[in-house]
Amino acid sequence: MKYVNISHTDLTPSRLCLGTGRFGTVISQPDAFALLDAFVSRGGNFIDTAHVYADWIPGAPKSASEKTIGAWLKTTGLRDRVVLATKGGHPDLSTMHIPRLSKADIGQDIDESLVHLQTSFIDLYWLHRDAPGVPVADLIETLNEQVRRGKIRYFGCSNWSVERIAAANAYAKQNNLQGFVASQPWWSLAHPNQAALSDPENLVVFGPDEQNFHRQTDLAVIPYSAQGKGFFSKLERLGATGLSQTDRDHFFNETNAGRWPRVKKLAEKHQVPASHIVLSYLTSQPFVTIPIVGCRTIEQLQDSIVAVDLVLTPDDLSFLTPSTPEEL
Repeated sequence: MKYVNISHTDLTPSRLCLGTGRFGTVISQPDAFALLDAFVSRGGNFIDTAHVYADWIPGAPKSASEKTIGAWLKTTGLRDRVVLATKGGHPDLSTMHIPRLSKADIGQDIDESLVHLQTSFIDLYWLHRDAPGVPVADLIETLNEQVRRGKIRYFGCSNWSVERIAAANAYAKQNNLQGFVASQPWWSLAHPNQAALSDPENLVVFGPDEQNFHRQTDLAVIPYSAQGKGFFSKLERLGATGLSQTDRDHFFNETNAGRWPRVKKLAEKHQVPASHIVLSYLTSQPFVTIPIVGCRTIEQLQDSIVAVDLVLTPDDLSFLTPSTPEEL
């Protein structure tokens, strides 16, 4: 496993981050423990979760993912070997239109996450959603207070626009405070149909503006849905006629029509499966990018770990994103 430093921190996470959104629910605790053990044994050290995972599942225990990770950390004693990230400040699922980014909300979520994770500090804390009506100054001040208290070490933002990130970090710089050290958007070579997303108004999909921003600022990107729910791998295995209606709703568009034949050509060139091209597209970017992979099996995990060894050239990256679509 390769490692990379996140600028303005002393964090050196693995080039893959293990996503845990289904841990303790769809993925049982024993299976989650097996995935975590396998990830660490293969050199992985970066684990991402959230206070709200997976509260949307009927009957699921609150914060099942965090609690599963906390139980694993207590059982293994590996807290000092992992870069632990979690997210808070997400609206209540029953009232998604009401922001939860007050000082009290953020403090409550951090305190509860620390209990669930059975740790005294969080390495990288994400604000899970933005609320443009909340001044960035208030949020930066609140997060820096949590840093001073030792509850979090560094912080980032998930599903924030580049304009808001820039404003927040400008305030932090002007006031000699810590700013966001990373962003967590939806980003994959398989571009989604925005309207089909679960929360289309609040999820930020990485695009050309975001790419230019991160090139200019060198701010790290740690994208979720990095494999596009396996869309190109499913095309490789099943063909277009074998896809589910959900896959079609989420990913059938002109952008992916243009990219799919190019994914196939590069996969043939490098003699790897499509899944390796999808992940190496992210890890080969000119700024730090650490994909979050949501593996269900150890075999999927191993495939993802091998994929980051492939380094695509700038010409390869340009080839994968044509301006003219082709037929899918």
